Amino acid sequence: MTGKILIVDDVATNRIVLKVKLSAAQYQTIMAEDGNQALALARRMQPDLILMDVLMPGRSGLDVCAKLKSDPATAGIKIILITALDDNDSRMAGLDAGADDFLSRPVDEAALLARVRSLLRARDQERELHLREATFAELGFPDDNSSSKKSTCVMLVANTRTASKAWLDRLENRGPKGIIYGTGDDALKLTTDDNVPDVFVISVDQQERNGGLRLMSDLRSRATTRHSAIIIVLPHGDSERAATALDLGANDISYEPFLAPELAVRIRTQLERKTRADRLRATLDDGLRLAVTDSLTGLYNRRYGMHHLERVARQCQETGTDAAAIMIDVDHFKAVNDAFGHLVGDQILKEIASTLRASLRGEDLVTRIGGEEFLAVLPDASVAQARIIAERLRSGIETLQLPNGHGGRVNVTLSLGVTMLSDANHDLEQILQSVDRALYQAKATGRNSVVVSA
Repeated sequence: MTGKILIVDDVATNRIVLKVKLSAAQYQTIMAEDGNQALALARRMQPDLILMDVLMPGRSGLDVCAKLKSDPATAGIKIILITALDDNDSRMAGLDAGADDFLSRPVDEAALLARVRSLLRARDQERELHLREATFAELGFPDDNSSSKKSTCVMLVANTRTASKAWLDRLENRGPKGIIYGTGDDALKLTTDDNVPDVFVISVDQQERNGGLRLMSDLRSRATTRHSAIIIVLPHGDSERAATALDLGANDISYEPFLAPELAVRIRTQLERKTRADRLRATLDDGLRLAVTDSLTGLYNRRYGMHHLERVARQCQETGTDAAAIMIDVDHFKAVNDAFGHLVGDQILKEIASTLRASLRGEDLVTRIGGEEFLAVLPDASVAQARIIAERLRSGIETLQLPNGHGGRVNVTLSLGVTMLSDANHDLEQILQSVDRALYQAKATGRNSVVVSA
């Protein structure tokens, strides 16, 4: 997982140690030696995540964190505060300042890297929400806030029902309204959207060791609880299983004996994120999908795709990042329609669309722009990444055995043209001309190939 990380510490040795660890994990690092420099770099470089010492001369990490979180331009940057202090007041001060997590020295490397991976995943998801919501707004569709009016629900699942009730007592008058408690079996019995919790707080050990991790996996596999946020509670100092929990999909972690105000803050944070995600899904489900999707393939249609491409291009211009566009054409598709009929051709297009969508990254978007042509938009992608993804699309379709409607099978291939979006190449017409030229070259050189625009 790539990511740009700003390291802020007034002690050079601390900065270098973190840089070595993060560089070894293939992260891009930037360094700042004080709070003022951190503020300037954060605003100019827009890192994905900041690792920042709390106790610094002049402007403290808490002050920097609060200023960044209050500025709309930097509020989305994930922040982990690091300090030699391991006391409850310091942790609460960090979380109240808007920090996403708080680590104490000496920093456990496995736990640190797992937390970084988890927060970068959350950052990518939030960026995708921002991008999609902005596209919806530009298309003239109103924001549906009905989901935000739904009563929230939190379920506490310790290792026994009695222990779960004890958690509830500790959170009384501190957590949000609508907290229930029970066992893992109770959680798995929830079958309708009306009574599914927005957040589960789960003990890592249930009736058996690591039973909470297995419960989390089970909840993630079920349609009704797939989108619920999950906080895993571990024994104090259990950094190894903390890393495992985050990598398996936990949204956050806490430690026993937990500080009730701290857990309440973590629960509220997850509720806010869940509410935003639910609102987007509700918008899609309540008619927007019909307006911006292709009825045959279920992909977004040309109208949405062009708006999305234009917005990604504008984002490249504003942030100095790169992205890619891939124009995709099914080779000799007219011959397929002529040989087997349009009903078979439509079924083949549906299979191709499904394969393309499954072969892309979560943040990528593929649209059907007409006939047998598709367009994929890849935010935050390098030339090398775009080439790899395009080749994966090509080979994935080439190996499909598609039914021809007469008891046999047919193979189809793709020609793909790739062009890069950047701050220097952000004009929509210019991008489309460039990607079209690359596609025509792929078709002219024998088809079933990928060409990257020079």
